[in-house]
Amino acid sequence: MKQRKRIDLSSATWRKSSYSNGDGAECLEVHDGLPGLVPVRDSKDPHGPALVFRAADWASFVTAVKDAELPGA
Repeated sequence: MKQRKRIDLSSATWRKSSYSNGDGAECLEVHDGLPGLVPVRDSKDPHGPALVFRAADWASFVTAVKDAELPGA
């Protein structure tokens, strides 16, 4: 099994995603400082876990959400 490299996000500067819900109930934050990667976290749990996606995969996901291509979205 391939071992994954741990990414230190302790000093990351986060910004609220422009795709987050405007009332603050469903907010994502992203960090832009890692070329080729997009760390994402729940803004309501800033000390909780972050998911890290390859930038191309994140872009595909965002496009699918915007185009309502996901079942149940």
